[in-house]
Amino acid sequence: MKRYFQLLTNDRFKPATGRKREEWFQIIFESDSKAGKTFDVLLLVAIVFSVLVVILDSIPGIVGISKKILLWLEWGLTIAFTVEYGVRLWIVKRPARYALSIYGIIDLLAILPSYLSLLFVGTQYLLVVRALRLLRIFRILKLTHFLTESQSLARAIMGSARKIAIFMLFIVILVTILGSIMYMVEGPETGYTSIPESIYWAIVTLTTVGYGDISPGTPLGKFIASIIMLCGYGIIAVPTGIVTSEITMQAKRDMPAQKKCPTCDMDNPGWAKFCTDCGSKITMAAKS
Repeated sequence: MKRYFQLLTNDRFKPATGRKREEWFQIIFESDSKAGKTFDVLLLVAIVFSVLVVILDSIPGIVGISKKILLWLEWGLTIAFTVEYGVRLWIVKRPARYALSIYGIIDLLAILPSYLSLLFVGTQYLLVVRALRLLRIFRILKLTHFLTESQSLARAIMGSARKIAIFMLFIVILVTILGSIMYMVEGPETGYTSIPESIYWAIVTLTTVGYGDISPGTPLGKFIASIIMLCGYGIIAVPTGIVTSEITMQAKRDMPAQKKCPTCDMDNPGWAKFCTDCGSKITMAAKS
């Protein structure tokens, strides 16, 4: 899992052999050159425009010729993005590595809904996932430190996945028990027509959403509901605490090692050979 996660988040690719492929690689994957920046900016504009087309297509008032124009624009952009995706696979040294990276998966998801709409009507509205491709703006604007922070957050979430999974299993068991109890206490007369319906109510109540479509009518049922609501506030905080703890531990692991100066007791970077404060030679081992 850890190895796949590193592959998923790795966006450093190498060009395939061949002069043409290397030239196209510099334009499509690198934003240092003028041609590369122009391509990236045009790509971002096309992405924003395609998302707007999908949004406009969902408005009921747009019919007739306008609907057809939006359809043609949608398919034109889809074909363009498909060609772009194919070119990206063609110019990288290891196409499978790009296809399994986070950018490769997003690029694939950005074109699949259009083709799926040929089989399943309505799936074209999933094209709004193209908005995820706007994440490339961080690389274009040299905001790579944001990407580093996002990777640290993703690692923290992955690290706490098991704890959250155990917690969610406990929640599933809890709402099943509470739902069954409410079904016995309230019954069909107040809307608890079945155990699944009662479990639905327990989930809605425990998460403090409270739609109000089902509510207890007996004093005992109201008492149980009150207990569930109060427990909900504490339960919501648990996943946050788990992830926060993992983020703190991740930050400590990512913190560079330091060396303490034996003369002035000053903390120095792990690579330092001499103290940055007093200039004394550092001979002590690095501390984490």
